[in-house]
Amino acid sequence: MPEDIATFVNVERQVIQDFIGTVPWDHRPLVAVLIGQVAARLGEPDGIIAFDPSSFPKRGTHSVGVKRQWCSHHGKVDNCQVGVYMGYVSRHNYALLDFRLSLPEEWARDEQRRQACHVPPEVRYHTRQEQGIEMLDLWGEQIPHGWVTGDDELGRHTRFRHELRERGERYLLGVPCTTTIRDLEAPLPAYAGRGRPPKAPWQSVTQWRQCLDAEAWTYVTVRDGEKGPVAIEMVTRRVQTRIERKRTGPEEWLVVTRRPLADDRALEPRASRDATDQDACYRYHYYLTPTDGGEVAFQEPSLGELGRVIKAGACIEASFKRGKGEVGMDEYQVRTWQGWHHHMALSLMAVWFLIGETHRGQQWTPALTLPQVRHGLSLLLLEVFYTTGVDDICRQVQRQLLRNESARFYHHRARKCIPPRKLRREIQ
Repeated sequence: MPEDIATFVNVERQVIQDFIGTVPWDHRPLVAVLIGQVAARLGEPDGIIAFDPSSFPKRGTHSVGVKRQWCSHHGKVDNCQVGVYMGYVSRHNYALLDFRLSLPEEWARDEQRRQACHVPPEVRYHTRQEQGIEMLDLWGEQIPHGWVTGDDELGRHTRFRHELRERGERYLLGVPCTTTIRDLEAPLPAYAGRGRPPKAPWQSVTQWRQCLDAEAWTYVTVRDGEKGPVAIEMVTRRVQTRIERKRTGPEEWLVVTRRPLADDRALEPRASRDATDQDACYRYHYYLTPTDGGEVAFQEPSLGELGRVIKAGACIEASFKRGKGEVGMDEYQVRTWQGWHHHMALSLMAVWFLIGETHRGQQWTPALTLPQVRHGLSLLLLEVFYTTGVDDICRQVQRQLLRNESARFYHHRARKCIPPRKLRREIQ
């Protein structure tokens, strides 16, 4: 990445490399500007703050924070760095906002490695859940939102869920398939008249799910895709969870989703080995959402609203894919603490710039296909032999565009999914 930038602006590569890797400048004002712009352009009261760790595979041992740990990029334990990211998802679009490098505990204790990578002395070991809470406390009031979501790496920790409830935050967090619950809506055994009244047994969410009837599942369309509607089946239940040392925890709503194994479209991220389970036909994901937050009682959310929040995980994964594929988010040659944070801040700003340019292009520029460009150029080059003018060429291209947009509109309508707003406005 530094080589490409240096070539483009015609400066020495080492100058760009030093600017990113070793020059002491503060990246936090850039993040503040980014968050302000995203909140102004995308913010809505029921927006979604999403936390998601992302891994960066490494071969050596000298890059700051690198160790053998779960690498979501490879789907196994491997040598990598891990960053914790905060993203924002609304009905308008989605973007990554802030980040923290996950510094392992052995790194935090190793003074020699800290000095080699210029880790500031005030930096201490924090769990990824603590880093998420830190970002939420820092930016939560500036970002309009109604939900907080994350994968099972965050949701499995009862302390993280407790901190969110104490702040009055409504969350939908993934939990592993081994999570222990008690079904509060299950019929209770008959009372024998002596001792304590019987309660529903404790069991894992997998065991509870296996006892469900086929009629318990509800089909929910989450979003429209290029191949038709993206849908999942869902079931919710009011349950009681357990916290540390097998103590009885608070009441929460359990949300279980399932999708056919043959459906390979990404919707729900998988953070660890026990994040999901499956049978012969379906893959299952599990989530918990609170019944109350602080002193406020929450109403049971609709399945459509739950599906919208679940979709936010796929939006953040798409942001990572765009960052790593289009702006070189994972293509850095820095080993220091400052270098990693500089590179990530510039990468997030670059992704936000691309989002803005994409929106501007969709607003003003028609989507020309390669055959249409070839047709227009051929007419323009042959203009010396024919009387066709530029206005005629534009009219022909416009007719072709309208025909293409009409075809897309009726394609969406035939599949019984909602056409994009732009198509509805132009066709109707």
